[in-house]
Amino acid sequence: MTAQRRRAARILLLDGLDRILLFLGADPAVPGVTWWFTPGGGLEPGEDVREAAARELAEETGLRDVELGPLVGYGTVSFSFQGQRYEQEQWFHLARTGDTGLDHSGMGGDEHAQLLAARWWTVEELRETAETVYPVGLAEFLERLLAEGPPVTPVRL
Repeated sequence: MTAQRRRAARILLLDGLDRILLFLGADPAVPGVTWWFTPGGGLEPGEDVREAAARELAEETGLRDVELGPLVGYGTVSFSFQGQRYEQEQWFHLARTGDTGLDHSGMGGDEHAQLLAARWWTVEELRETAETVYPVGLAEFLERLLAEGPPVTPVRL
């Protein structure tokens, strides 16, 4: 099966306590397997990464009073969802919000099917969890971001 190529914007959204927002997801085609992941999604035609990040964040969280910061990471990931293979180039924006109340009503049906929960995580909770979290190495990367600030150029994740 040929992989569908996709470009995506992802958001490392921090609250006032330096906790990061992650969603718990699942593939309806693979029962019993779950993972935590950052908000974000595919770029629409004509959109740049920053525009997509702001749009996706508003759709998935309802949050509009967000300080969308710099690109801090990038990478390529291969995955399968509902039997379709994907090769996804993704870019990660750092963002901050003082509002932790979420509204998922802007999500599409496929997103609702995938999203099981939302949670704000501390670095320590990320380091200690046995659950699957994407991107791999998020706890260490977030700890470095909080200690040193955003990198001069985005880091490969």
